[in-house]
Amino acid sequence: MAAPLKDKIPPHDLDAEQATLGALLYDWGAVSTVLSFLRPDRFYSLQNQVVFEAMISLFKKGIRGDILTLIEELRSAGKLEAAGGAGYVSALPDTVPTSANIEYYARIVLDKSIRRDLIHISSQITAESHDDTKESRGILEDAQNKIFALTDINQTQTIKSMTELMPATLEVIETHIRNRDAYTGIPSGFTDLDNMTSGFQNSELIIIGARPSIGKTALALSMSQNIAVERKIPTGFFSLEMSCQQIGQRLLSQEARIPSQKLRSGMLKMDDLQRLQDAASRCYESPFYVVDSPNMKLLDLRAIARQMVLQYRVKIIFIDYLTLVTSENTTIPRHEQIAEISRSLKSLARELAIPVVALSQVKRDAEGQRPTLADLRESGSIEQDADVVMFLHRDRRHETDQEERSPVQDTELILSKQRNGPIGDIHIAYLPSYTKFENKTDQTI
Repeated sequence: MAAPLKDKIPPHDLDAEQATLGALLYDWGAVSTVLSFLRPDRFYSLQNQVVFEAMISLFKKGIRGDILTLIEELRSAGKLEAAGGAGYVSALPDTVPTSANIEYYARIVLDKSIRRDLIHISSQITAESHDDTKESRGILEDAQNKIFALTDINQTQTIKSMTELMPATLEVIETHIRNRDAYTGIPSGFTDLDNMTSGFQNSELIIIGARPSIGKTALALSMSQNIAVERKIPTGFFSLEMSCQQIGQRLLSQEARIPSQKLRSGMLKMDDLQRLQDAASRCYESPFYVVDSPNMKLLDLRAIARQMVLQYRVKIIFIDYLTLVTSENTTIPRHEQIAEISRSLKSLARELAIPVVALSQVKRDAEGQRPTLADLRESGSIEQDADVVMFLHRDRRHETDQEERSPVQDTELILSKQRNGPIGDIHIAYLPSYTKFENKTDQTI
């Protein structure tokens, strides 16, 4: 019969720990390599932790570690006995014949440590799950954060020389020369915007702001269509204002180029039905994933976003729109809630290493004027957290009824902030019949 879990010894490998320490005394230059992914608390043995701490101390002082300098460092720190005494330290080099496999030994130490962490996290989840005072969403969010944090432990920082960097850089440039449509990020489908941003970049928070009825959702869906339907890049779309059916209807109108009014009324001709069927087939095969949930809580959004990335390999997420996301802490002022949501979305983009595009309202004062960063609604933290901020603007004060019925309406896309690139104004075309935006040069009515 297997021993009860509580009686099992946590995963560890004392031989690998001693081999790591002994190999470092053979090859002191390997300390920097091991330090890129290993820390003292990754050792199971407390005395091995103390020895490794002393090695790090010597390394920081620029002193080469050997048996004598290590023993002296431990003695001066008053930790020689805690490290097992001079006899234990002196015997460490005898545990390994060579330093050739030092990284292999260190990786074993790390692997056992991660397994211990997983057991600890599992125990915490079990305990919290039995605590009725805690919400299940909060427990789930905390568990996901801890698991995702463990996945980063194995990431090592590497130094690249120019002999490695230059060929890779030239290869990227040559790719751009061969294919001028190749961007470093995910192309939005709007050529002038993509030329300025080189596409939406991983780990960035992108904000699209506008007054109501200017076309924020239409722009986000137009971008999603370009990304998911045309380029087959897995795309996630959180709709906190419209139902899935409404999103699907808008997408079909855009893709089939059938006026949305016709789809709502059902007044379709035979050629409309054929175009609709072809468009539905293209949309059906596209990796486009929609979540419609009014008043979605921030924790739920983060959890579903992680699921999209893990299960469906989603490469970009759109959120329509930011100020409809509900904070878990409803007792604090609204502007502080928005600040929390904004920081969390930026953190989510970095955690998942994908672009997160969030729509946002701008202040009423911006009506009829070109919006600026100061017009972002509710909180200045949005401006601070965002890597890219762009605004849609179309002056409606002087529109006549005839102009409102115009099949193509010129709209400014104002790139007001880009942390790693230029800013400027872009003109795109709005096709109100299809609630669709496209490049001005691509208009086909």
